[in-house]
Amino acid sequence: MEDNWKMQTKAIHIGTTLSPQDVSPPVHMANTFIFESAEQAAHAFEYEDQPIYTRWGNPTTEIMERKIAALEGGEAAIATAPGMAAVSAALLAIVSSGDHIVATTGLYSGTHHFITDDLPRFGVHATLARADDPGAFEAAVRPNTRVIYLESPGNPTLMMNDLAAIGEIARAHNILTIVDNTFATPVNQRPIKLGIDVVVHSATKFLGGHGDAIGGAVVGSAAMIERIKKGPIRRFGGCISPFNAWLIARGISTLPLRMERHNQNALQVAQWLGNHTKVAWVRYPWHPDHPQADLARRQMVGGGGGVVVFELKGGYDAGVRLMDHVVLCARTVSLGDVRTLLTHPASTTHHSLGQEVRAASGITDGLIRLAVGLEDVEDIIADLDKALVGAP
Repeated sequence: MEDNWKMQTKAIHIGTTLSPQDVSPPVHMANTFIFESAEQAAHAFEYEDQPIYTRWGNPTTEIMERKIAALEGGEAAIATAPGMAAVSAALLAIVSSGDHIVATTGLYSGTHHFITDDLPRFGVHATLARADDPGAFEAAVRPNTRVIYLESPGNPTLMMNDLAAIGEIARAHNILTIVDNTFATPVNQRPIKLGIDVVVHSATKFLGGHGDAIGGAVVGSAAMIERIKKGPIRRFGGCISPFNAWLIARGISTLPLRMERHNQNALQVAQWLGNHTKVAWVRYPWHPDHPQADLARRQMVGGGGGVVVFELKGGYDAGVRLMDHVVLCARTVSLGDVRTLLTHPASTTHHSLGQEVRAASGITDGLIRLAVGLEDVEDIIADLDKALVGAP
């Protein structure tokens, strides 16, 4: 029956097995679990068919995992601590010393550093391929390439990877593919259906949706998730806390409803910005000015997501003035919250990359990332409009 449920029904009901007296799942705040006998303990360690230790698994965490796997269309999922634990665990479960990765340009800064700075210390090297050119990924493939790593839409440029085309290239070379689906969410984009092997999320963002939890997730085949769970997660300890898992699972229950509003609000804000005399350019996947708008409409079938990026005609100085004059919008560095958040990536989230890398990725010094929230869109636009008075 679950296979026939639509997304909102799955988001509410999948994974939620309740006791008769419960209206919502309890939080299992236990670091370990009691066995009735030594024989039961031995059986648990041999077959892993019951809770043992929260680093190995937890009943509350499993609710979050089952929900995410169902929404993404994967066989299984593993919840992690921050999203970077999901990224690193997925990669470390696959690559070994001497292996090669092809990664997209325009990566989130933490992922960029992990792939280009940390992994090379262990003999794993990477080539960056231009995000919007599938041929560049094929050209970068080597005999020792094990993974193609994607992020679509990219953070913060919103550039798209053609998932179906790149997935086909990867399969032809027997290479695994991983995509960060944080910005799109499974409501808008289903990478596994498009031929991608593994999906990662910063669940801190839209999945949790309320700015109050830190977490990540990896979705894929049952065999791949078991490999990640028994390898990097257990050995490096990147497990999520039960309370954060409970918060994120609760957030997932309203994800389709929230994303519908995020999509609507963000598109309206993008359209308004695109017509404003003080705006130099605007980029949003479902906006016609996005250079890959046709791909975005084919690939992100549910909507364009909740993030808009733009630059004012006054560049960096005008952008800073705008940020300093908003009232409703919050100046902070995350996204996916119920409230609208405003970020200047070049001086915050992507500052550590350096200007040369940022420029190569399309991150200009004046780029502003607007994570559009769930407020009435007229109020978001009014706040931005009033703040633009302070920009030249």
